Amino acid sequence: MERTENSKRKIGVAVLSVVSNSLLIALKLTVGLLMGSVAVISEAIHSGIDLIAAVIAFLAVRASGQAADERHPYGHGKYENVSGTIEALLIFGAAVWIIYEAVMKLINPQEIDFPVWGAGVMLVSAVVNILVSRRLFKVGNETDSVALQADAWHLRTDVFTSAGVMVGLLVIWVVGLIDPSVELRWLDPVVAILVAMMIMKAAWDLTRESARDLLDVSLPHEDVDWIADFIAEGWPQVRSFHNLRTRKAGPNRFIDFHLVVDDQMSVADAHTLGDDIVGAIKGRIPEARVYIHVEPCDFQCGDACTAGCRIEPEQRKTRGDKGAGGSKDG
Repeated sequence: MERTENSKRKIGVAVLSVVSNSLLIALKLTVGLLMGSVAVISEAIHSGIDLIAAVIAFLAVRASGQAADERHPYGHGKYENVSGTIEALLIFGAAVWIIYEAVMKLINPQEIDFPVWGAGVMLVSAVVNILVSRRLFKVGNETDSVALQADAWHLRTDVFTSAGVMVGLLVIWVVGLIDPSVELRWLDPVVAILVAMMIMKAAWDLTRESARDLLDVSLPHEDVDWIADFIAEGWPQVRSFHNLRTRKAGPNRFIDFHLVVDDQMSVADAHTLGDDIVGAIKGRIPEARVYIHVEPCDFQCGDACTAGCRIEPEQRKTRGDKGAGGSKDG
């Protein structure tokens, strides 16, 4: 199957996320088990969830890049929205598990060996995730990929949580060098709980963002307002337009409306006008799929048509009266 350039870019950066998360999991888990640090192990679990999310994102962008078919006449864009929702639920589950483990550590504190090792691992993790998340955000924003944006937010959250764990471990290490008698075993699980709370906040934001388009919410106000102004002011052949509806599925935007033209306009001219308007909208709104229903203007206006009418009220009333009279005479 031939893929678009955007689809190839999305798949490539999704593979990068899978590889980076795999390497970080191995590094964090190894060091965390050697140290006995629940905070570092929680970060390994966080990266494990990020890996699952990255795999889901990879599968979603690969599926969403497929062309529309008989079973999916509107395309496969919502695979990305489903992906983002699943990723958010996975993060919620991971956060709950981390809090449970941290509470157990608070009840039964354990010594942490070699905290500086953990701090070093967290520094490496933060740097890697900054670089990968920046790439994910760039491609995700340019291709309007919900799945890649969700994956990027996962990694960006991991940056902040890694930094928090790193600071906690450095504090334990430095204080241990200065005064070994100071008890700081509680700091590690407390940092893990703070990490989990940050993860939950990110999961909630991802759930709200990715699930919105599953409910066919309208496009942002700036897009809807631009479409209305563009049609009303940019095309003198258009007498009115109404019933503007929009929705979004993954990177695809669906726009449909009724276009009212002179009832003497030929079918060919009306078709050409519609093609010109569709092309202009696609130039402004990428991945738009525009559907236009053309109607003849006979000046017998309903409320919906009147609301978008570009004809002066007096002319509309005069022509409407003539049309009504003509109908009666007929």
